[in-house]
Formats: sequence, structure tokens, C-alpha cells
Amino acid sequence: QKLVKVDGSSHAADAAMADKELILYYFSAHWCPPCRQFTPMLKDFYDEAEGENIEIVFVSSDRSASDMVSYMKEAHGDWFATEHGSALSTSLKQKYGVSGIPCLVVCKKDGTLVTKDGRSVVMSQPPAQACKSWKS
Repeated sequence: QKLVKVDGSSHAADAAMADKELILYYFSAHWCPPCRQFTPMLKDFYDEAEGENIEIVFVSSDRSASDMVSYMKEAHGDWFATEHGSALSTSLKQKYGVSGIPCLVVCKKDGTLVTKDGRSVVMSQPPAQACKSWKS
């Protein structure tokens, strides 16, 4: 499986996530007003959580690949994304039963689901506290 970054670079998912304790899947799209409101908060959280061994993977519901890239450039942190419209994007949405966005699914490195409501934690707790509770 491969992941992309906003600069267009491509990365093997296994290598990108190798040293991470938590993986946060961020299901979002630019056309969604609550997503556009939450994304800057998530970016701040991600920047402040440096050293917590977390990674965010954006799973886009944007209407096109170009919409996805412009949304990433405009508002996102320096995290990874699944390719627009990829089988991986579809399987992640199905695996976690994502029906509404924005949705932040927090998992441990081994794939264990921690919470499907990471969004409310990001909005209410400082990063160190949130990461500690998710890791325990």
C-alpha cells in the first residue's frame, strides 16, 4: 500500500508508519464545512504532538484528486494521505464504518481500534493528555 504527501511524493505505508505508536485516520473533504472548521485544529494538535509517535493519514472524500491536493495545501499538516479514490481509501471507510465526516479514527500500531471519535478528544484535550490516554 502506498501513501502520498502534499508535495506529490509517494511512500510505502509500512515504512511510513514503522515507528509510530498511534495512527489517526482522518476522513474529511474540502466541500464539508465542519471539516474545514476542524482541520486547522487537527493541524495544531499534530504540530503540538511532535514527539508523541503519532501519524495522521488523510482519507479524502473530495470530489477530485485536484480538490484533495488543494485542500491539503490550504489547511492540512505535513501528514500522509491515501491516494484519491483508491481501493485503500474505500476499504478504510468500510472497515471503520465511516458514514459522516469529519471523522477521526484512532488506532494502535497493530491495528487495534482505540476510538472512532478522536475528533471530540482533539477539540477538548491537549495533545500530550490525549495521546497518553489513547496509548494506555
